[in-house]
Amino acid sequence: MSKINQRYHSFRLLLDTLMIVLAYVIVMRMDVFNAGNTRFTQPFAFIAIGICAWYTAAYFSTIYGDRRSKKFSEEIVFIIYTIVIFLILFSAIAFLVKSYFVLEATFFYTYVFILLGLMLVSKYAIRKYVHAIIIKRGLYENVLITGSTHAALDFYEAINKFYHYGYKCMGYLDEPSAHMNDCKHLGDIATLNELLAKKNIDEVVIALPNAQSKQIQQCMELCENFNTNVRILPDFDQYTSTANQINNIGAVPIINVRGLPLDKVENKLLKRGFDIVFTVLFFVLIGWWLLPLIALLIKLSSKGPIIFKQERWGLNNEKIICYKFRTMVAEIHDLLDDGSFNQATKNDQRITRIGRILRQTNFDELPQFWNVLVGNMSVVGPRPHATPMNIESMHSVDNYMLRHIILPGITGWAQVNGLRGETKTPGRMQKRVNYDLYYIHRWSFWLDLQIVLQTIINFIKGDENAY
Repeated sequence: MSKINQRYHSFRLLLDTLMIVLAYVIVMRMDVFNAGNTRFTQPFAFIAIGICAWYTAAYFSTIYGDRRSKKFSEEIVFIIYTIVIFLILFSAIAFLVKSYFVLEATFFYTYVFILLGLMLVSKYAIRKYVHAIIIKRGLYENVLITGSTHAALDFYEAINKFYHYGYKCMGYLDEPSAHMNDCKHLGDIATLNELLAKKNIDEVVIALPNAQSKQIQQCMELCENFNTNVRILPDFDQYTSTANQINNIGAVPIINVRGLPLDKVENKLLKRGFDIVFTVLFFVLIGWWLLPLIALLIKLSSKGPIIFKQERWGLNNEKIICYKFRTMVAEIHDLLDDGSFNQATKNDQRITRIGRILRQTNFDELPQFWNVLVGNMSVVGPRPHATPMNIESMHSVDNYMLRHIILPGITGWAQVNGLRGETKTPGRMQKRVNYDLYYIHRWSFWLDLQIVLQTIINFIKGDENAY
């Protein structure tokens, strides 16, 4: 696979170079610009600066990392990030050589916009082509898992579900465990040396508990002896309630327990600014006509109020009123006879015909942009739960209340990763909370942007958990 990866990387570099040239050609042929103007007939200088600026920007943005197992929304964010750096670098270089090279602003910004479009299209096409080739030709990397922790099981299920990522699990080494589902048991850790010698193993994923540091070190040394790639899947469950960063002091790795990103005033202002701008754009571009249309359909299709108001918990457990379009018949109760919260289920008879469409498209959540505007919700954050669900979960789910240390959101990291809708078991709720805590501890503007993009992609593709 190493030669294939090298060819694939070279192909990506070559294709991006072609996109840089093609964007210039397209802009030159546009009627808006005068092709005879000498300021625009310096293709070699323009393209040379463009290539230097792009690959310098790519170095800082790490856009050429292995992203086959990442969502395309993440790649979109990295493309935009690279384009921003590219724009700055190109402008700086053009300014330095302005006596030899004149850059027209309108021409340049049109070029950047077209280049962004070409990069998005080409990288999406490459992604789909690679996935198809992996499946058609069976170009899988043989992976061996050592350990049977919860992280190991999550990894095994992920590469099985998303087989187009190009990984095939040969089995796992550890004591026989029912927790690894149908993953093939190949023996204990001591058999690793034998398997590396006899089997064609491309990569070993070490998923042992932190307490077994000696075994982890031994596995790493064996993989090094056989020149086999190795990854460590850390058992960091005990650190889910804190934000962690791994650094080195000398050759010793150390975990820093640090403050949350949104503890910083500048990050709070950035997030709030994004919320306000995004919400205003929504109301100006879409909300002014879509919200009245949905309200009319609800009113004509069933009796009852248009807006459903529900008490939920927001920042610091403060009770807020969350607004939604009504999707169920008016005569319903939130609580069952035993006092537990009555969640919506698949094919729930309480949901109206219009309500089912609204829930499948997430349009029932659109009134929550008002919550964002008044400041008790954010565009992105942990989804707020109804008060009875909070009371149930706070006693059965680890670190549940920590999800309330930031503003709740209309969409969130858990939701775009398939953890939306009904939570049938405490284990599913625990998984949702773990994703929420991951988001809280690793917040960035780019992560928010990725989640918004993935929400739009999920809306277009459809979500099987939307009901």
